[in-house]
Amino acid sequence: MYDRLIFNLSDEDSNIVSLPENNFPISLKECLKNENRRDENLSLPVVSEIDLLRHFIHLSLKNHHLQKGFYPLGSCTMKYNPVINEDIAQEPGFTNLHPYQDEEDVQGMLEIMYELQEMLLRITGFSGISLQPVAGAHGEFAGMLIIRDYLRSKGENRKKMLIPDSAHGTNPASATLAGFKTVELKSDENGEIDIEDLKNKMDSDTAGIMLTNPNTLGIFESKIEEISQIVHKNGGLIYMDGANLNALMGLVKPGKIGFDILHINLHKTFSTPHGGGGPGAGAIAVVEKLKDFLPPYVVGFKDGKYFLDYPSNSIGSLHSFYGNVNIMIRAWAYIKVMGKDGLKEASQMAIINANYIKKKLENYYELPYKTETMHEVVFSGRKYKKEYNVTTLDIAKRLLDYGFHAPTVYFPLIVSEAMMIEPTETESKKTLDSFIDAMIRINDEAKNKPEKVKNSPVNTPVSRPDDIYALKKLDVNYYGQSK
Repeated sequence: MYDRLIFNLSDEDSNIVSLPENNFPISLKECLKNENRRDENLSLPVVSEIDLLRHFIHLSLKNHHLQKGFYPLGSCTMKYNPVINEDIAQEPGFTNLHPYQDEEDVQGMLEIMYELQEMLLRITGFSGISLQPVAGAHGEFAGMLIIRDYLRSKGENRKKMLIPDSAHGTNPASATLAGFKTVELKSDENGEIDIEDLKNKMDSDTAGIMLTNPNTLGIFESKIEEISQIVHKNGGLIYMDGANLNALMGLVKPGKIGFDILHINLHKTFSTPHGGGGPGAGAIAVVEKLKDFLPPYVVGFKDGKYFLDYPSNSIGSLHSFYGNVNIMIRAWAYIKVMGKDGLKEASQMAIINANYIKKKLENYYELPYKTETMHEVVFSGRKYKKEYNVTTLDIAKRLLDYGFHAPTVYFPLIVSEAMMIEPTETESKKTLDSFIDAMIRINDEAKNKPEKVKNSPVNTPVSRPDDIYALKKLDVNYYGQSK
């Protein structure tokens, strides 16, 4: 029954909707102007509340989600987020706020934002921060604008931004939007930035470098002090992409080891179910000399109140009002509950879990870089493609039959047939062992029963949709209604 579309469950003749009598003297037609009234009724399905509920519960079971099984997707850090953070964020005192309210009427929210700013500064070691950017890439863009305006304030108009070949895909786009020409930096045999290539490309026309640490291979850039010296000696700045900050909390303060700017994905590191493009929050933190260029941030405690302030050289607002405050509430609650020691333990467990998987699978799947990794590990499936005509995508699809979501595949781009596995800190050893066992079984199937892997999944509602066709012909309309 519930496999059908909600429109197919509709029964307009059934008496399943009970509307109260209109006890007001003015009718609906009198309240609305003619131009605001529909000529015809809206074609909505008529379904009882219980059938509606069951329909959507049934649909949710067709999808893979964190409550259903392991989700080692590195690009979004699909970890379990405590329900208490969701409960707090849904308190009516927060959800009923409106951004047009006077600041004196939203002092509680501003106090939370101020406390969150202060906690993030202590965690990262920076001097100033703005919570306004609403995504990681939005924070990147803010960082690039800050670098641009800071250098211009010194009479410099540098044109280039260095970006490693292991960078996140949004880095080049963010730099380009801010007016920089991107220049690629090579990785060395250890998966870290090639220092000689950096020396050759860091010149007087280079504004700086965008650096992810740990990088997308899960490798910590161990030469960060040397990188910092080279860039700063030439008058540039170092931007850190903080997408992998969940490997550093309580262990490393980026603001104390040479970085000038950092964006923080609150929705990845500090709680919020993430995926499907949002929601997010990309707070941007800076060293002392760059504070005056930040977007607006909360100032307290002045004249007994908190308020949003603009520094004198601010790059300006990047978003309407305050930013994604509901995400900020979740992050605030998460940090409050975890505490300093809890955040450190979370980083340590993320590192242990990733290295456990790495050690268990390194004799089965190719490990392109032998360097010690942190919170994630990148394997390559190229030997399966070469020897058995089984691709990394085939392996990813086969994992669904074992009840696991696929890891990130085909990224980072410097590894062919890449599989980026990020188990996060919240998964148990029992779950990791089950995943490892499935990966080992798929390894055996790829060698001995390749067609079985290539034709997977077989236990899912949909097997293999044509991804390219779906992107070009996305159809989310229901055409069963007569028009």
